[in-house]
Amino acid sequence: MTLQRIATPADVPQSLHGGVVAIGNFDGVHRGHRSVLDKALEIARNEGVPALVLTFEPHPRTSMRPEHPVFRLTPAPLRAGLLDTLGFDAVIEQPFNRQFAGTTAQDFVSTILKDALNLRHVVTGVDFHFGRERGGGPAFLIAEGERLGFGVTLIDAFRDENTEVVSSSRIRALLSGGDVSQAAGLLGYRYTVEAQVSGGKQLGRTLGYPTANMALPASTDLAHGIYAVRYRRPDGAVHDGVASFGRRPTVDENGAPLLETFLFDFSGDLYGETATVSFFGFLRGEEKFDGLDALVAQMKQDEAEARALLARITPLSELDSALSF
Repeated sequence: MTLQRIATPADVPQSLHGGVVAIGNFDGVHRGHRSVLDKALEIARNEGVPALVLTFEPHPRTSMRPEHPVFRLTPAPLRAGLLDTLGFDAVIEQPFNRQFAGTTAQDFVSTILKDALNLRHVVTGVDFHFGRERGGGPAFLIAEGERLGFGVTLIDAFRDENTEVVSSSRIRALLSGGDVSQAAGLLGYRYTVEAQVSGGKQLGRTLGYPTANMALPASTDLAHGIYAVRYRRPDGAVHDGVASFGRRPTVDENGAPLLETFLFDFSGDLYGETATVSFFGFLRGEEKFDGLDALVAQMKQDEAEARALLARITPLSELDSALSF
């Protein structure tokens, strides 16, 4: 990764001043976000200046209502990886807390955009509002740009082939229903999670299906069930597989949700590595079987279906290629 992850605007080095800045949460880096991000990259390349992203951590809705955390499509490390693939020079992950939420729109523009970043141009969505009580909007931002000497480009909401707006909330709803295929169409790549492989009870190994076990964030609202997936190791090696996400009702129905991935045609130690799993198709929902023999029979069928599905896939985009091909 060549992209720099920067904690606050004040930490941005001089070498990145005077650039083009895309502003937004960009959770998912989906096709709608790409319309903003691609425009920022285009302007930066045309003008020969750095291309930056200004975003917020944690997600503002989580910060303001921590009892109801947002189901993140791309936690900060994964989002940074996607922005790196697109070609950005840096992402600024501005801490979002109640103190920052109290920043006036005027201070946001003058202190962050002008003084800390000395930006040349800002690109954001036409519905972007900022500052205390959302006091700053498009007209204010344009006026401040004219006053302080930076350009402003506002991008209309991106709509899919059915003229529906592509949004993070829409994608979250699809994933909650297990529709990873339609979610991929809106993301522009296959939904992907990243986590460390942890030790388990090794029951899968005794059944002939050893798995890489990953604990995902508690806010992950992916439908429980069985999926055709691809597993990417830290060294870039990619393996087809089948994964179960859920509570394992046959063997441990009271356990916390867990992602368990069986890699096809692989033997080796995966413990401790941080890897990604990309979801290509939903095979079936979670079921409770009458004993392990019935479970193994179904697992063999799941494997066959996943192999068939994964044998005919092609990349959706450069992001898809970077993640799972």
